[in-house]
Amino acid sequence: MPDTTPGTASPGPHSGSRSGRRGGTAALAAALVVGGLAAGVPGTATAATGCAVTYTTSEWPGGFSAAVTVQNLGSAVNGWTLAFTFPSSGQKVTTGWSANWSQSGQNVTATNVDYNAAIATGASVSIGFNGSWSGSNPKPAAFTLNGVTCTGSTTTSSPTPSVTPTVTPTVTPTVTPSATPTVTPTVTPSATPSATPTATPTTGKPTVAADGTGTYRTVQAAIDAVPTGNSSRKVITIKPGTYREIVTIPANKPYITLQGLGSSARDVLIVNNHAAGAYGTFNSATAFVNGHDSALTNLTVSNDYVEDGSTVNQQAVALNLNADRATLSNVRLLGDQDTFLVNASARAYVRSSYIDGTVDFIFGDGTAVLHDCDIYEKRSSGAPITAARTDAAKPYGFLIYKSRISGATGDTTQLGRPWGPNAQVLYRESTLSSTIKTSQPWTDMSGNSWKNARFFEYRNTGAGATVNANRPQLSDAQAANYTPQKYLAGSDGWNPVS
Repeated sequence: MPDTTPGTASPGPHSGSRSGRRGGTAALAAALVVGGLAAGVPGTATAATGCAVTYTTSEWPGGFSAAVTVQNLGSAVNGWTLAFTFPSSGQKVTTGWSANWSQSGQNVTATNVDYNAAIATGASVSIGFNGSWSGSNPKPAAFTLNGVTCTGSTTTSSPTPSVTPTVTPTVTPTVTPSATPTVTPTVTPSATPSATPTATPTTGKPTVAADGTGTYRTVQAAIDAVPTGNSSRKVITIKPGTYREIVTIPANKPYITLQGLGSSARDVLIVNNHAAGAYGTFNSATAFVNGHDSALTNLTVSNDYVEDGSTVNQQAVALNLNADRATLSNVRLLGDQDTFLVNASARAYVRSSYIDGTVDFIFGDGTAVLHDCDIYEKRSSGAPITAARTDAAKPYGFLIYKSRISGATGDTTQLGRPWGPNAQVLYRESTLSSTIKTSQPWTDMSGNSWKNARFFEYRNTGAGATVNANRPQLSDAQAANYTPQKYLAGSDGWNPVS
């Protein structure tokens, strides 16, 4: 998008081309809430125990992503192990984050890492994993914490620890916190976003490894090897490393998953530095994802072009998305201006991910739900986050849902501006930090008035969530028609959320 923030000149419209394709199978998801997870350590006499577990999955053919939240309802703990049993022998943990994950047979354990070992009374810890399944993918029926079975209540009696399943760890994850801004789904970021959730690398030979230990040395070579018109999920695993290349998943190769094998999303970096001056905005992307039902998980896509201080040709896209029914999980999208482009053919569900940029860094005329994401405005002078160009006939554009918005400075960042006159953007039930320009969070663009666009908020919280005449709010009745499911359903009923 052109950088036409106050006090700057507009360089003119974007240039480039777009393509895409629809089709495939609908994703499935499920959620399970279990009350009474123990919050004590085995052998701790008269410790109050009890907590609740939420287990939510987003599913695709042969694979799924699970988010697990543990809320401590009992005495504080310092050090924990969560255990459960998969109902089906075909269910496997492949990568995980925010815990040390291991599996033996159908028994799964997750042990705390250093930064989340302590759970205070009333506090929560969120962890998760990506998995594979065959036959069926039912939800676990019960959980234990530190050997104590979930009972649905808080007690002060001495627990009799149940037997934690004996496991032979399949992996040894490494937790490497970093100060670099990344996604932490359970923590509201400050001006400097916190560490990326850690993940457990899988074993075996990766599909792609830059050091030659995989089947291919580049991500694109692995994609090129997928047959045209494939009709089943193809998972391309990527060994930690830096892959400086342009990656394209073509429209005639659906059902491709790019899966990083690192201990966090930062460990697999797909990066380039093309910019609008030489390539046009749309063609400047590091990754072009066009095949329907594509999935990206546990990796980073970056455009590391550095703005030169001018307002001309600074657009540099990280991800150009044309794919319908695309899912992104635990992904980092890094850039400056125009980081993430969602084109008209795309429906995208982005979960527990991190996106940063300077101007219009979530933009386009497609439909996207950003759920439990961290969005960070890098520019100290602030700028608009979104620039939607939703068609008038399309009811849904961008939904920022239960996410966290932060930035480099206070009272400078705008929620968005209308690239097209009928732009549709909703910030719903999200935490808006003090970076938001509270008096005027929406602004005009290219002759399009924000007042004529479909810009709304609903039940946001935080220092930047003030309500005034410049901040249209949905009513409860209206909000019922603006859920993630409504945004993504389309004509085929796609529902990756629940």
